[in-house]
Amino acid sequence: MNTNKATKSSSSKVDRKTIEKNRRNNMKCLYNQLNSLVHHDSSSSREILALPDQLDEATEYIKKLEKNVADLKRKKDSLVNVDGNSNNSVSNKRFYTLNSPVQIEVHEKGNGVEVILVTGLECQFVFTEAIRIVHEENAEVVNASYSVVGSTVFHSIHAKIEEDGTSQGVTRIRERLQKFVL
Repeated sequence: MNTNKATKSSSSKVDRKTIEKNRRNNMKCLYNQLNSLVHHDSSSSREILALPDQLDEATEYIKKLEKNVADLKRKKDSLVNVDGNSNNSVSNKRFYTLNSPVQIEVHEKGNGVEVILVTGLECQFVFTEAIRIVHEENAEVVNASYSVVGSTVFHSIHAKIEEDGTSQGVTRIRERLQKFVL
C-alpha cells in the first residue's frame, strides 16, 4: 500500500508540474500575442524587452488608443452637432441639416421618391444607410448613383413607392433620414 500512495503522490506531482508548465506556456503565448498587437517605435522594436516592460508598453499603448478614440468621438460629435434647427419646406418635400457635414434633400416624384445626399469623402456610410432606410420603408430602389467633385460626394437615390402610400412613405423616409443624420 505504501507503494500505491507513493505512486499516486508522484503521479499527482507530475500532473501539477504538467499543468503549471502548460499554464506558463499559455501565458507566454498570450504575452507574445499582446506584444504583437502593440505598435512599437522603431527604436524599441530592435531590443527585446523584459516582460514587465512589455506590459508597461502595452498599457501605455492602450491608454494612447483610448485617448485617440475619445478625441475622435469629440471631433465626430462636433461635426455632427446640429443646433436642432432644420429648414423643412413642406411644399417641395425636402430638408437640409444645418452645420452638418451631410446635406439631404427628399423630393416626392409622382409615385416615387428622390433622395439627394451631399457628403464628404469620410461620410460614405451615409449613402449605404440611406439606401437601407429607403428599402425598409418598402420603397424599391430603381437607381442609385454618386459623383465626386473634389472632396464632396453627391449621391442620388431614386425609388418607387406603392401608389396608395406615396406621401406617407416619403414622409417616413424623410423623418428616418433626418433622425439618422441628427
